[in-house]
Amino acid sequence: MHQEAVRLYLEGVNLRRIGRLLGVHHGTVANWLQRHADRLPETSAPQKAETVEMDEMYTFVGCKKTRSML
Repeated sequence: MHQEAVRLYLEGVNLRRIGRLLGVHHGTVANWLQRHADRLPETSAPQKAETVEMDEMYTFVGCKKTRSML
């Protein structure tokens, strides 16, 4: 049941929905997910990026002739 909760969460199902599907309280689901996350190995992020790629959206927004209404 715990593995099913993790699978559903990774697929984007929210905690309350998982609780309803599995017949448990959503707080219980949150505890299961937290325990699962605590058992995952630590990951190391690179300290410095050597290559950075810009998205096309940056160019599009930067070249707009009109300003945003916000």
